[in-house]
Amino acid sequence: MRTIHLSYPDHLHVDHLESSVCAIGFFDGIHKGHQHVIQTAKDVAQKSNKKLAVMTFNPHPLSVISNGKKAVSYLTTLTQKEAILNDLGVDLLYVVDFNHELARLSAESFIDTFIIQLDITHLVCGFDFTYGHKGKGNVSTLPEHANERFSLTVVEKYSEDNEKVSSSWIRQKLQAGEMQQVKHLLTRPLMTTGKVVHGYKRGRLIGYPTANIAIEKNQALPRTGVYYVTVKIDGKEIHGMANLGYNPTFQDDDLNQFIKLEVHLLDFDGHLYDQTLTVSWHEFVRPEYKFDHVDQLVERIKQDEQEIRQIFS
Repeated sequence: MRTIHLSYPDHLHVDHLESSVCAIGFFDGIHKGHQHVIQTAKDVAQKSNKKLAVMTFNPHPLSVISNGKKAVSYLTTLTQKEAILNDLGVDLLYVVDFNHELARLSAESFIDTFIIQLDITHLVCGFDFTYGHKGKGNVSTLPEHANERFSLTVVEKYSEDNEKVSSSWIRQKLQAGEMQQVKHLLTRPLMTTGKVVHGYKRGRLIGYPTANIAIEKNQALPRTGVYYVTVKIDGKEIHGMANLGYNPTFQDDDLNQFIKLEVHLLDFDGHLYDQTLTVSWHEFVRPEYKFDHVDQLVERIKQDEQEIRQIFS
């Protein structure tokens, strides 16, 4: 897959441009609904013997339009999005830098600049796709702005259990700890990436050493608690139990106000400091508790380990 970064108004030229069928959208999470849009574009591309392209935006338009006042938590980082789209058989990925200049671009000019100039011969979008200044462009205005220069497919709402499958709905599932449902809607577990950093080494003292992971900024996270997770190390998937939370048992921690991700890897012995790990979330085990004594915490962790081993055995 070829990834091409574009920025309006200065960086729009593409060398060796090939005509394509393009699915357009933000595609956070690349969930079942998004995959339906992309598969529709793939079918058209194969029938017309064209390249399959996807156009996405970075960062999220809301974070730019609000001048950073509204934080956006991403179900997929851009790097994860690239890997998933590559696996889906995408040939060209256009990553458009969403900046204030682009936000002011009229709907008609957006089509001229990003669809016509990129030789997109067929555009595929979801029923609720908007474009241009203040989102004034939509699926009703697309035929007029296309002006017969490209053809168009609008994909209808994709629903499950009478609910539109959306990134916001999946975030609600995350906050409820419904990891199996999240996995079902994404068609893969939620993945969180971060670098292993030095912690207080309390886990080692109680017989459960943990990898303390500094979570990359703006990643969507599940509710706090204990989880069954996996981590891929040197190509091998390692089972583990993760605690996401504030370590309430240790009130002397000056950093208690910051959420922390600690992962104890089962049947693993090795050094992970400064490595970047990706944690895959599989199942919520229990909420995070404050224990009166460390011994109580250790006993509960032992129970957690037994429960998690039963899940994957």
